[in-house]
Amino acid sequence: MARYAIRLQELTKDYPTGFWRPRAVRALDHVSLDVEPGEVLGYLGPNGAGKTTTLKLLMQLIYPTFGRAEILGRPAGDIEAKRRLGYLPESPYFYDNLTAEELLVYFGGLFGLTPSVARTRASTLLDRVGLGAERRRRLRKYSKGMLQRVGIAQALVNDPEVVFLDEPMSGLDPVGRRDTRELIRSLRDEGRTVFFSSHILSDAEALCTRVAITVQGRLVSTGRLADLAFEVQGWELIVHGGDSAALVGLGLDAVTTVSDGRHVIELPFDRPPDQVLPELSRLRFQVVSLTPRHESLEDYFMRLVARRQAPAA
Repeated sequence: MARYAIRLQELTKDYPTGFWRPRAVRALDHVSLDVEPGEVLGYLGPNGAGKTTTLKLLMQLIYPTFGRAEILGRPAGDIEAKRRLGYLPESPYFYDNLTAEELLVYFGGLFGLTPSVARTRASTLLDRVGLGAERRRRLRKYSKGMLQRVGIAQALVNDPEVVFLDEPMSGLDPVGRRDTRELIRSLRDEGRTVFFSSHILSDAEALCTRVAITVQGRLVSTGRLADLAFEVQGWELIVHGGDSAALVGLGLDAVTTVSDGRHVIELPFDRPPDQVLPELSRLRFQVVSLTPRHESLEDYFMRLVARRQAPAA
């Protein structure tokens, strides 16, 4: 069994631009990344960061200028590796005269499934993505969100070990996003590896075992959410007893009084707890809890993007 489900080593892609004086524009710049079996990795970045380029390189739809990629221990593009992966492109396009069921049976046939097995697999997957009642409607009558669900189903038709999803939440309504999140969780629970790109950071925060953030083609951060260096933005201090008016007298305006005489105090970063605790003790307040408030994944992401783009600006 391969040590890594996905491995990128110094992966680089240059695109030639211009006619009279062609020059190379670097879309991906020496990206190295390892993904272990069973991980859900969120590949995050702003538009133009190289996310789709990375996935196309992994699928061998385009070829690297430098570096290499492996899937399940085999070179990207290897036939045996392709048999064991599923892929949802960013903007899937299907034969719109087919029904969803016919499309999945067709793709199942490409993977060598018998017609009966392909029909059973198509029925199960369409139920799984919430399109069971629409399976015999022609795709030209589907909304964008419904086509996205069909795309997710076709990525699973061969029962893959590794699933690549390029912006899987694109075009989905809140119900569709919730269902897709549940589907990705179920794939994780089944032990499959999921590599998905996204700019919807709340979904990544809810789903990912690990994230990798790329900006302007360079990998700027990677790790488990619990291990990333989220900055402290302030503190939540809960005290008991005393008079809330005394808290206002200390200049603590962000105070909420809750049941049982407890007061929740939001301390900003520039007023650390050690400046406040002695005064609270003098006024006979008892400290119940003190919790740092860290930045969210979105805050962390925006800070990295701003830092990376600042020299270019």
